[in-house]
Amino acid sequence: MKAILLDNIEHDLPVAHKDRVLLRWLSTVDHKELGILYLLAALLFFIIGGTEALLMRTQLAVANNHLLGPEAYNQLFTMHGVTMIFFVMMPALLGLTVYLTPLMIGANEMAFPRVNAFSFWMTFFGGLLLYFSFAAGGAPNAGWFNYAPLNQSQYSTSPGINYYAMGLLLGGIGSVTTGINIVVTILKLRVKGMTLKRLPLFVWMALVNGFLIIAALPSLNAALSMLLLDRLLDAHFFNTTSGGSALLWQHLFWMFGHPEVYILILPAFGIYSEVFQVFSQKKIFGYAFVAASSVAIGLLSFGVWAHHMFAAGLGNTMNSFFGASSMLIGIPTGIKIFNWIATMYGGRIRLTTSMLFAVAFLIEFTIGGLTGIAFSIVPIDWQLTDSYYVVAHLHYVILGGSLFGLFSALFYWFPKISGRMLNEKLGKWFFWLFVAGFNLTFFLQHFLGLMGMPRRVYTYQNIPYYTLLNLLSTAGAYLMAAAVMVLLYNIYKTVKGEKIKNKDPWNAFTLEWYADSPPCQKNFENVPVVTSRRPFYDLKNLEKRDVD
Repeated sequence: MKAILLDNIEHDLPVAHKDRVLLRWLSTVDHKELGILYLLAALLFFIIGGTEALLMRTQLAVANNHLLGPEAYNQLFTMHGVTMIFFVMMPALLGLTVYLTPLMIGANEMAFPRVNAFSFWMTFFGGLLLYFSFAAGGAPNAGWFNYAPLNQSQYSTSPGINYYAMGLLLGGIGSVTTGINIVVTILKLRVKGMTLKRLPLFVWMALVNGFLIIAALPSLNAALSMLLLDRLLDAHFFNTTSGGSALLWQHLFWMFGHPEVYILILPAFGIYSEVFQVFSQKKIFGYAFVAASSVAIGLLSFGVWAHHMFAAGLGNTMNSFFGASSMLIGIPTGIKIFNWIATMYGGRIRLTTSMLFAVAFLIEFTIGGLTGIAFSIVPIDWQLTDSYYVVAHLHYVILGGSLFGLFSALFYWFPKISGRMLNEKLGKWFFWLFVAGFNLTFFLQHFLGLMGMPRRVYTYQNIPYYTLLNLLSTAGAYLMAAAVMVLLYNIYKTVKGEKIKNKDPWNAFTLEWYADSPPCQKNFENVPVVTSRRPFYDLKNLEKRDVD
């Protein structure tokens, strides 16, 4: 089957026409170009979602502010959450996976190139359809998890929630097909000698993530289809006034929603696993434990969804079960943290920008993980749910975990993708500004939550410390925006600059660095037989080859 797939792929690859660049990019089925399209689309939505966040933080900078009205604020926080989760983090991580996976396993393409293109365009048009809601009568305004019965027509009369459902449904279909493509590619197109025990850890995470996407997204897609039937054809799945169940929406959403946290973090775990090895110049400590704990996380993630529903009144038995299972998932995650620290121990550490983000992740994500464990204790959850403590926890996990991973990956693989090196001095300015702004923004929100400030309020009374903490939090958001401007300038300056001559600037270990930088259309003319977990290291160090 592998031979058949490879033959088909080579015949199916399009011929590049330099005078038809736009058409080439619109019709490409090359995994590298589609990976770049995913990343560019994610960058576009990142700028939009980040601007929405700045508007919200500006509104909350002082008490009794009326820069934004309540309806505009509701639409902004909904669009910010939906955009960042579904059209920034997921496409960026999937784009990186689509770009790197074939290169890391010694393949020349994904298993299904045309499906790969279909997946990207479904995701991109899903995002455009979501934003078309602004022109069609109003954006969705019920939060990123869009709870019933608030999502029903009698409570949300504007068409925004219809566009929410249709946009996410398109994106969900694109994600499922990408998940299938990733799994088949890894299982069927690996180069000779690359057994599952020798997979790069980034690829291991991609494999587990592919199965997670295939298993978790259908729950959301089903809920969105049922919601559209409710709103457009008067069905009664979630309409409580006609016998429907509001809780059914919560179950279906969070059966997707909690695995979604791991869909966003597992690829980042793969990035960190590669970065810690290369910038410590050591093999990963406990390869088998890192890989196995990822499988454990994937399985356990389907048994914790109701910890988002402790306040819904599910009863003591259900609350106890989901509280215990939520604590359990901290174990495999903790194993990884110790493995990465042990990898650095005794290594020849190079504190590049990529490595700095990886080290910072260990601190930020651990804070997010510990506050997450607090939420698995039911009475604490009851006290803090829907407060700013939740906002702080969520951002320490998603930004401190996944976004820091993307930044780490950007600096590590930019030479591979573009053939050019990002400026390290500007990179470190970006790192320190962003990390300072991130902690100033979100760490203080723990205290706002503990003091009782609810999330999703467009303004607040001048209660002692509320204004001060909110003002500092807003200043942190602008600091992050300044950091992003430095990053964009760095990328612009680098793209306009000279290409590097060394295709392996980091002295890396894995096969993607064996290909040219950037890789040509056919990734490899010849691929060496893999005999260990560090095949490119073996080629460069014949007398010190690994034995795995």
